Amino acid sequence: MTDVPSNPAPAKSRAEIEKQPRGGELVIPGAAIAFSLYYFSTILDSPWTAQVSAFFIGAVLILLSLVFMVRTWIELQRGKASLRFTSLVNRTDLSSGRLGLFAITLGYILLIDWAGFTITTYFFLFFSMLLLNRGRKAGFAAALSAIMALGGYALFILAFDTRFPEGPFEIFMKAALNNGG
Repeated sequence: MTDVPSNPAPAKSRAEIEKQPRGGELVIPGAAIAFSLYYFSTILDSPWTAQVSAFFIGAVLILLSLVFMVRTWIELQRGKASLRFTSLVNRTDLSSGRLGLFAITLGYILLIDWAGFTITTYFFLFFSMLLLNRGRKAGFAAALSAIMALGGYALFILAFDTRFPEGPFEIFMKAALNNGG
C-alpha cells in the first residue's frame, strides 16, 4: 500500500507561478548587437583581412545574441518569463564571479593600450579562467591562456597584419623578426 498525503498541495494557477525575470539577461546580448553594428560601421575603410575577421566574429556574436533573444521571447509568450530586471544585479553576482569578470574586462580595456594585445589578452584569459574555475587548475589556465594569446598574436598580427595595440611583447617580436630575416 502506498502512502498518500492527507492534504495534497493545491495546484498552482498560472498567475501564481513565479515568472523568471529575463530583462537583465537581455542587457549583454543587446549591447553586443549594438557594439557589433557600430564596429561594422568603423571598419568599412579597413583592409579586407580585417573586415573578414571582424564581420565573421561580429556575425557569430549577433547570431548567438538573436538566438538568445528569440528563446527569451518564446518564454515570454508561454508565460514562463517576464522582462523584469531583478536578475541584473543580485547577491549571487559576488559568488558567481560576474562582478569579478566585469572588473577583469574593465582592466583589459584600460590596460590594452599600455601593455599591448598579447600580454593583456593573456592576463585577461588567465584571470578569467581562474575566476570562473574558482582558482583550480592554475597551471592549465596559464598554459591555455598562453596558447590562445600567442595564437591570437600569430593570427591577427602576423597573418592578418591587423593593427592591434603594441606593447612590450609586440615591440620585441617585431624587432626579433626584422633582425632575423
